[in-house]
Amino acid sequence: MKSILTCAICLFPIVGTLRAAEFQRLEKPNIIVILSDDQGYGELGCHGNPVLRTPHLDRLHSGSVRFTDFHVAPMCTPTRGQLMSGLDAVRNGALNVSSGRTLLRRDVATLPELLRRDGYATGLFGKWHLGDNYPCRPQDRGFDEVVTFPSSHIGAVPDAWMNDYFDDTYLHNGRPRAYRGYTTDVFFDEATAWMKSRKDGGKPFFTYLATAAPHSPHYVPAKYRESVAARLEAALPRLPKLALAQREQLARYLGMIENLDDNIGRLESFLAAEGLRENTVLVFLADNGTTFGDQYFPCGMRGRKVTLWEGGHRVPFFIRWPVGRLGAPRDMAQLSHVQDVLPTLLDIAGASPPNGVAFDGVSLLPLLRGEVRELPDRTLFINYSRMPFSDAAESTVRMEGAAVLWRRWRFLNNRELYDLASDPLQQRNVAVDHPEVVATLRQRLEAWWRQNGVRANELQRVVIGHDAENPAMLTACEWWNVFVDQQAQVRRGERKNGTWHVEVAQAGRYEIEIRRWPREARLALNASAPAARLADGELPEGKALPIAHARIRIGPHRQSMETSGESATFILRLERGPAELEATFLDTEQRPLLGAYYAYIRRL
Repeated sequence: MKSILTCAICLFPIVGTLRAAEFQRLEKPNIIVILSDDQGYGELGCHGNPVLRTPHLDRLHSGSVRFTDFHVAPMCTPTRGQLMSGLDAVRNGALNVSSGRTLLRRDVATLPELLRRDGYATGLFGKWHLGDNYPCRPQDRGFDEVVTFPSSHIGAVPDAWMNDYFDDTYLHNGRPRAYRGYTTDVFFDEATAWMKSRKDGGKPFFTYLATAAPHSPHYVPAKYRESVAARLEAALPRLPKLALAQREQLARYLGMIENLDDNIGRLESFLAAEGLRENTVLVFLADNGTTFGDQYFPCGMRGRKVTLWEGGHRVPFFIRWPVGRLGAPRDMAQLSHVQDVLPTLLDIAGASPPNGVAFDGVSLLPLLRGEVRELPDRTLFINYSRMPFSDAAESTVRMEGAAVLWRRWRFLNNRELYDLASDPLQQRNVAVDHPEVVATLRQRLEAWWRQNGVRANELQRVVIGHDAENPAMLTACEWWNVFVDQQAQVRRGERKNGTWHVEVAQAGRYEIEIRRWPREARLALNASAPAARLADGELPEGKALPIAHARIRIGPHRQSMETSGESATFILRLERGPAELEATFLDTEQRPLLGAYYAYIRRL
């Protein structure tokens, strides 16, 4: 009897293991990727933040495998392109938040395309920022369900006029739709409703939840702002000196993160209630370094968003999959990168990349499961297009603008070397002390640039006249090497102009309507936008300009006219193929004032 009992007891773990294996073989895991916008490594309670409370993210941290040396780009679009493609930004084409450099190359396979091919339903809820026009929109690049806003943030030039994070108009599968509620709440609500429908339909899902928060403008429900402001006030004696304006913006920023944390809690409750938690891969990361951390809590790092120091690109990365045999929750200090996420998730889903596609990232799954003890000794490169605030040439990607990451070393701008082991704050350039390391990393940088730099500054064209998007709206965000990204710049009437690099999909007659204000603003070309009170802020009155003439140039065509009303409209015949479009407003003396921030183009 004893031997029979012993054998029976011994069989239980084997049976359990077999059932788990069978479960995983028969049911592909659901996948949720949460990408926070501008939330740095230190903006988590579990990472020691002295003000912030993030109990739900802290709980996710405690139940996940955490990569503590995980890197992205210091700017959001390059990170998003690398996440979606598994390729370096200089290879995938998405290199800047505007300036005509946001478009993911058309020939690059994306994560949702690859997962959809393997039987997944795919949904995006939140920010895309890899192209607002066909064929670069999220619905063109593999997503079945899309609730999004265009460009870099709510309140960007192509966004619905005067969206302010509350009761906004978003694009649902390409069509404008009004939503009630605060932005992060809306995206989580829409995502959970969609996941429930996919679960009921018996299909595995990939959910990309890319929040607008905590990106500026820092609009947030009052209860979050006020709660954080009180704690911030109490913590001031322990913090660096902060001016009143800094304190106000910091409270708003941290309040947006606390709202996000509440939504993480609601998501966790949904997964548990629907029986989805165990076989759902949940990933959390941020798109670049902190916005404010260097002012109040640097978390042991130097730098912030858009810098090459660690604070610009080292971010939290948590991954949890309860039935996935990932081992105990733990920290892993392996040097890793956002472009590792795609091959890792494909590996988890049992999906294969297209023939001939070589990712720059590597799958982390063997490391997570203990099948290997170390990743290959790797050198990572971070490079992207800078903002052309004063000179268009600033957008040009150069080899010298890179960060090279290898083991404990950081080689920046092809001249500065930092040893994180002895100097985590990167205060001492030790290039002179370690010429052999400099020589090695410079050699690797040059080899990487020879291989990839040839395509880093190639134009990615916006398509017009295609049946999939006719009419199409172009905005100043896609002016090549010119930074006009915010509706605030439109209000101010910034005296800039630029060129749209387009591809005419079909030859024919085209109507090109150009505007200073978007259609929904219903403002005359020479009018000012009135001041406005928002749910959590105010907009100043816009600047009126003496617009009296309009001029366009596209291909061989040059046309001009006197203006009145809200727009100027030109009718002309375009041939199929690439072209450059420039639209200019002029004063009564026909002196150029600024470019048309908006162009509505329709093939007739």
